Amino acid sequence: MLPVKYTDRIKELLGEEADKYFDCFSKPFYQGLRINTLKINREEFQNISPYEVKDISWTKKGFYYDAKDKPAKHPYYYAGLYYIQEPSAMAPASFLPVESHDKVLDLCAAPGGKSTELAAKLDSTGVLVTNDISGSRAKALLKNIELSGVKNAIVTNEAPFELAKHFEGFFDKILVDAPCSGEGMFRKDPAITKNWEQYGVEYYSKLQREIITYAAKMLKPGGYMIYSTCTFSPEEDEGTLRYLMENEEGFTVEKIDYDFGDCGHVDWLKFVEEYKDKDNTPYECIKNAKRLWPHKINGEGHFVALLKKSEDAASGYPQIQTVRKSYAKDLPDEFMEFIKHIDIDFDINRFIVNKERIYYIPEFMLDVKGIKVLRNGLLMGEIKKNRFEPSQALACALKMQEYDNVINFHVDDERVIRYLKGETVEFDGDYSYNGWCLVGVDGYSLGFGKINKGTIKNKYLSGWRWM
Repeated sequence: MLPVKYTDRIKELLGEEADKYFDCFSKPFYQGLRINTLKINREEFQNISPYEVKDISWTKKGFYYDAKDKPAKHPYYYAGLYYIQEPSAMAPASFLPVESHDKVLDLCAAPGGKSTELAAKLDSTGVLVTNDISGSRAKALLKNIELSGVKNAIVTNEAPFELAKHFEGFFDKILVDAPCSGEGMFRKDPAITKNWEQYGVEYYSKLQREIITYAAKMLKPGGYMIYSTCTFSPEEDEGTLRYLMENEEGFTVEKIDYDFGDCGHVDWLKFVEEYKDKDNTPYECIKNAKRLWPHKINGEGHFVALLKKSEDAASGYPQIQTVRKSYAKDLPDEFMEFIKHIDIDFDINRFIVNKERIYYIPEFMLDVKGIKVLRNGLLMGEIKKNRFEPSQALACALKMQEYDNVINFHVDDERVIRYLKGETVEFDGDYSYNGWCLVGVDGYSLGFGKINKGTIKNKYLSGWRWM
């Protein structure tokens, strides 16, 4: 049952179209997955997909799948080949014009769907700072970053104002998928209506204005920012953009390079009395934003706006450390011996040792002192009793052709599931090597194992195991 206050406002917003919107609640919502191009391209996925899939029009990486299918219970999911994501939620990251070697921030990132797409766009160059203020959600974010094989991410758990102290005017691109009242997800998850009734749009509107203001300060002149929500509330959507442009100089709302037809915009000023006597100039720019209604597209509700900060906007530039000293002399022999098995041209000066753990940090070394960091780059592994043990994150980041000792199982081989459950498995053939191997399915890495006399001692991360 939808709240009466909500249905009344939707009728005011949509007029004669309101009945079509309410009718969509009797229809099933759409299921989607987005391929991870750090691991697989579109053609490769279509060739091996175990499911019948159909294209999502606003991203070449997205596909609809049938509700009867369970792609999260398939070895390809554990190989990080795709991410389960609501179709409309794929739009924000797909519309942010990320380029190689960019410095990118995903400010409200958990559980990581948009961050993993931003990382795929960077293609292991530059740096992605992916943040969530919630400690528990940030841990889920970290898992998805590692499962996707991202090498160049810094995962943080901070409030936006804390990050703004460190990174004023620093990022080339920023994504703000703001916490919101969730009106666009009422069909998919009716329980969200209880949150809407408890907090209302006013609570989130205030929060969004704070967040977007801090994000604006961290964007460099000439940079781009996506602001998105999964709500229809004009106060949370256009109202937040209007607030930004009235309080921060140099921002415009740019056209998004995709035509959703007539699905998007509502002439919201007539519903928000507080704006009626304000200068109407910014409102013309706001019309470039997109509001996605579930009765007009094959997806749930969303709002997306692409903002640009002018080249001459005032902005401070922090003294971010990008020149690093060499840590090569600190690297243990056991680690140096291990990476001889990896066919990647690592920059030796980007390895750091921290409390027996070894990390490969992004090409931009950021000053994160005073920031709560869950992961600074790719965790390579740990030194344990004079031996090096590679991490699950490293296994996910490696292509099988990049490691010289691999065991590759066909997806239908029962040993794949046994391995993912953490069991010891045997392998066929004469394999005289004893030591670390990279275990994969159909040529895509899953995790490490240790070979001993024809068996693979399982090193798949216990917290990720198939249940």
